[in-house]
Amino acid sequence: MRVGIHCITGATGLIGSHVAEQLIERGERVRALVRANSDPTFLRQIGAEVVLGDLEDPASLRPFVRGAATVIHCAARVSDWGNWPVFERSIVATTRHLLQACMAEGRPAFLHVSSVAVYGHPTFTPGQLLDEDAPLGQRLWLWDYYIRAKIQAEELVQQYGGHWTILRPSWTYGPRDRNSFPRVLRLVRSGWGLLIGRGDNLLNIVHARDVALGVVLAASTEQANHRIYNLCSDGQITQRDFLNALTDGLGQPRIRRHLPYQLAFYAGFLGELLGRSLGWKSPPSLTRYGVALVGRSTLYSTKRAREELGWVPRVHPLQGLCELLAALPKS
Repeated sequence: MRVGIHCITGATGLIGSHVAEQLIERGERVRALVRANSDPTFLRQIGAEVVLGDLEDPASLRPFVRGAATVIHCAARVSDWGNWPVFERSIVATTRHLLQACMAEGRPAFLHVSSVAVYGHPTFTPGQLLDEDAPLGQRLWLWDYYIRAKIQAEELVQQYGGHWTILRPSWTYGPRDRNSFPRVLRLVRSGWGLLIGRGDNLLNIVHARDVALGVVLAASTEQANHRIYNLCSDGQITQRDFLNALTDGLGQPRIRRHLPYQLAFYAGFLGELLGRSLGWKSPPSLTRYGVALVGRSTLYSTKRAREELGWVPRVHPLQGLCELLAALPKS
C-alpha cells in the first residue's frame, strides 16, 4: 500500500463507504470528499478526514487531492433514468475534473470504480464468461445514457498520465445501499413482485465488502497499473433463490407468479416511453434495465482479479442478504 493519504470520492455511498472503512481498519489515512448536503456522520465515526467539495466544482478538487498517495473515484450517478446532459455532467465531466486536479497535484495513483454495465448487452452463451478484453457498448439500447457515460469516463481514465486502474463491479448490495436494494425491497413488500422468466437464471450480485476488498487490493498492487478488473460473484444464486431469501427474511409469502422475459422487457420499455413522455422525475417500477438485471444470466470472468490481486469474494449472497435483512428496522 502506498504511504500517504488515500482520497475517496463517493465515500458516503455504498462502495465508497466500505472502501474507506477497510482502509482505516488497515491503519491507513483516508480523506473523503463530501458535498454540503451529504451526511458525513459514518465517515467521522470511523476516523476519516472529511473535506467539503463537489466533483462538479473543479476549484474544490485540487485541495482535496493535494498530497494524495492514491485517489479512489467511487462517486457516480447510479441510475437508469434521466437525460444525457445529466449523465454527461455527473459521470463524464466529474471524472474529467478529478483527473485534471490529479494531473495538477503530482499525479497520484488513480483507481476508478466503473461497472460491468460498460459491456452493454452482450449475448451470453451457456458456459461463457465475459472477460475484461470483451468489446464495450455491445447492442446498446435507446436511452442507454448510463452505459455510454461510464464508457466515456473509462476512456478518460485510460488517458491519465499516471498510474491508473479500473475496477468493474457487478450488481452490488450491502449496508448503506440507497439505490438498487431499497427499490427491490419496495417492490417485494408491495406484493407486486414477479419472477422474470423461469427464475433459474444466475445472478452476479456481489457484496460491497467484497468489492471494497478488490479496490483495496488493487491500490496495494503495483501490477494493477494500467489494468482493468471485473469484480463479481460467480453466479452463486439464482433469481428464485434471491427472491426467496427476500420474502423469507421479510416474513412474506414466496413469489410464485411468473412473467415471460420478453413480455416483461417490452412492458418495461412501454413504461419508460410513458415516463419520458410525461417527464417523470423517477423511473417507472419496471424498466428494461431492471428486467435484464434480474431476468438474465450474465457471467463475468474474475480470473484476472484472482490471479493478479489475490481477490476472492468472501460473502456468499445468501449470507449477505440474511445479514442485510436482519439489520432492517423492525416495523
